[in-house]
Amino acid sequence: MPLQTRNAVVTGSTSGIGLAIARALARDGAGVMLNGFGDAAEIEAIRAALAEECGVAVLHSAADMAKPAEIAAMMAEAEAKLGSVDVLVNNAGIQRVSPIEDFPPDAWDAIIAINLSSAFHTMRAAIPGMKARGWGRIINTASAHSLVASPFKSAYVAAKHGIAGLTKTAALELATHGVTVNCISPGYVWTPLVEKQIPDTMKARNLTEAQVINDVVLAAQPTKRFVTVEQVASFALYLTTEAASQITGANLTMDGGWTAA
Repeated sequence: MPLQTRNAVVTGSTSGIGLAIARALARDGAGVMLNGFGDAAEIEAIRAALAEECGVAVLHSAADMAKPAEIAAMMAEAEAKLGSVDVLVNNAGIQRVSPIEDFPPDAWDAIIAINLSSAFHTMRAAIPGMKARGWGRIINTASAHSLVASPFKSAYVAAKHGIAGLTKTAALELATHGVTVNCISPGYVWTPLVEKQIPDTMKARNLTEAQVINDVVLAAQPTKRFVTVEQVASFALYLTTEAASQITGANLTMDGGWTAA
């Protein structure tokens, strides 16, 4: 198995894209640190099932990605219990849909902290070990919104543009150390994050649920289909392979043609 003896931390991985990526990495042989909130019993069931299915160490941290001290503790725990952090996937994210003049400042701060600053904190902790071992893969979940904007999503768009810039900078710094840094920019993926923003978008635009899905969400994607979490996970797994070792500093779209226009 290609990732046997490697270990990964995947933030925001108790559901959606993050969980799919964690599963793909574990099935390929990597030990995994899951991260995220949710029902404790459900998370433990997910953790135990993944460990049993894949025969690898699977841990869980409830570290809050808005709190740098908790992020540092999570990364230290992963190094101590797994033995290394060779693959880092920054996937944690939240969303808020509102006009700028009505956008709550605390929501802005939370989105920037979780969607952008948390990636800096995890990378800062993981990079020394990756450099020492001469191998590492950092994969940041960005978004089509790292390349284009949509109304009412100022904080999210700002954070995702920031993730793209952080990815490029880190890739240049690590180019001679065997460490690649890339971001995947999906279009709309049917995840709890997307599902939860439907009511806010209905209110902001005065539309029905069906209109939001068909005329707002999928209007941007020429394929008129949601990207699946499994497709994103397969893409992330590919980026860990030797075949992808010369892909670094890239913002890789997976958006059904959204940003082609």
